[in-house]
Amino acid sequence: MFDGFWDNVFRYPRYFITVLLGVFLNTFAPLVPLLKRPITLIALLGLFLSSLVFVTLTLRAMLGLSTI
Repeated sequence: MFDGFWDNVFRYPRYFITVLLGVFLNTFAPLVPLLKRPITLIALLGLFLSSLVFVTLTLRAMLGLSTI
């Protein structure tokens, strides 16, 4: 009954990594042509950094980690 149980259990991390890598590649593949132009690269980096700062400050304020 449990002949291949542990084999199946150990396959799940590999499946998870494969799915995560596929989602990552399909999400960022359309952005690669945009990164070839310096203006667009700077704009995308600015957008990424500003959204990261926004999420960080919002979570810190929501969790009460600092006084803002």
